[in-house]
Amino acid sequence: MRLAVIDLGTNTFHLLIAEGIDKILYKTTVPVLLGQGRINQHIIIPEAMERGIRTLSQFKATIDSYQADVVKAVATSAVRSAENGQEFVDKAAETGIHIEVISGEAEAGYIFKGVMATGLIQQTTLVMDIGGGSTEFIICNPQGELWKKSYNIGAARLMQAYFHADPLGEDEHRSILNLLDNTLTDLKVACAAHTPSLLVGSAGAFESFAALLNDGNEISGVPSASLDIDQYKTLSKHLITSTHQERAGMKGLISLRVDMIVIAAIITDYVLEHMDINRLSLSAYDLKWGILADQLLGKHG
Repeated sequence: MRLAVIDLGTNTFHLLIAEGIDKILYKTTVPVLLGQGRINQHIIIPEAMERGIRTLSQFKATIDSYQADVVKAVATSAVRSAENGQEFVDKAAETGIHIEVISGEAEAGYIFKGVMATGLIQQTTLVMDIGGGSTEFIICNPQGELWKKSYNIGAARLMQAYFHADPLGEDEHRSILNLLDNTLTDLKVACAAHTPSLLVGSAGAFESFAALLNDGNEISGVPSASLDIDQYKTLSKHLITSTHQERAGMKGLISLRVDMIVIAAIITDYVLEHMDINRLSLSAYDLKWGILADQLLGKHG
């Protein structure tokens, strides 16, 4: 069976065409920026909607050329929180792409399945996926999920709300930390109960962290990689205090993440410190791989 998976994220749209986890026929990522401008006002602006529909039309042509048997397209935070999200779904249907808008809990479940497929989950682990609109946390072990939750603290959402100085101001930094204090209370309780010993970051910003720690070279061809925690902390301090221009010149940091990486570093630092975790790994498999694994297992949901 040939599967096509579309992950409609807040920042990027992803297309994966595969016949198995280890048999990827086509993969692409397009920076659509669906949450541009007014994500915190729950609106997809016209320019972003147009970019999204144009990208889906291109995806449909590619899917047709590969003659995929099954197409699974899911939309996450930007669409589910937008007042005009249904309008986007309806326009997408006109291209031949039928979108399922999934809940934050379902999103976390797919992320878990993607990370599980890497073989990384060997002990009690906290999985984190920092998206543009939301961030998902899953506490799990080799037997399965223990706890999961999605929070509306994505990098694009926080950047639009708090990141207005270059470099990030101390007051802005403190405001983000205060928000995390007020938002992640139940995550702290869950981590205290389950005591995860490893933090796994799912793709996205963590791929950028890994590349920056690897002399600017993308880590490719492997489903997971261990990140040196001390080197990460040094990098994080540098990212948070750097200017836009300085980050734009960093080898291994794609333009989409030049500013959002600062928010991702703040969230990651907070989790490592407050959840008392001192080991960090990257999972190259994320939500789209979880959907792929789910479809291959014949569990549609």
